[in-house]
Amino acid sequence: MITNRRPSPKGKPVSLFVTCMVDMLYPQTGMSVVRVLEHLGITVDFPMAQTCCGQPGFNAGYRDEARAVARQFLRAFRDAEVIVTPSGSCAAMVRHEYPALFEDEPELQAQAQRMAAITWEFTEYIVNGLRIADLHGCLQQAQSFAFHDACHGLRLLGLGAEARTLVENMENATVIALQDADFCCGFGGLFSVKMADVSGAMLRKKLDAIEQCPADCILTGDASCLTHINGGLHRRSSPRRVRHIADVLAEALGDEA
Repeated sequence: MITNRRPSPKGKPVSLFVTCMVDMLYPQTGMSVVRVLEHLGITVDFPMAQTCCGQPGFNAGYRDEARAVARQFLRAFRDAEVIVTPSGSCAAMVRHEYPALFEDEPELQAQAQRMAAITWEFTEYIVNGLRIADLHGCLQQAQSFAFHDACHGLRLLGLGAEARTLVENMENATVIALQDADFCCGFGGLFSVKMADVSGAMLRKKLDAIEQCPADCILTGDASCLTHINGGLHRRSSPRRVRHIADVLAEALGDEA
């Protein structure tokens, strides 16, 4: 569940929840998030005790193990005023599942509800939290972009317009449509392992849409989708690649960031 009480994040420092995949595979994306936030005058800290949000264990049915990981998250971010993450999937885990994980532990549930209320996905934080639609960025040359909407961000957090708004307002950027942008790429965490054939079929459909799309670049807001799709493109020997929106926004800020 998402708490109805969402305190305004304006004027507060941000604690970055970088996520496992960004930490291990895309550290430059984490740095891009910091560059964008600091460009907006936001003070950013990085709680060193952070680990995983617990979603892999949770989705596999290992609730006790997921709860143990979630406890560490609560400890790591106990002093946070605002939490920002470059992942709709991880944000959804904290916002939707944490309060339910601790329904038998009232003290921890209260902490989880507070975490749910102060956790924001990156583009959501900028557009809906700070009410900023234009970062005043400019790309060095004109590019067109299309978006793959990651499932958790789209379906659990209602995201989609926020990322498009930020890119549309960049100079030298044009947003066009990707066919079936809201179709799952087939990753789904453990789903891609347990249901590999179905996952592969879903991925092939997504890859076909990307290869047929005239956009110069495909963007997404989740490193898990990015990894799954780019792996498929690589195996096809396709020159196309998907990028995280944070990297493009930071690039458009240039030396100002």
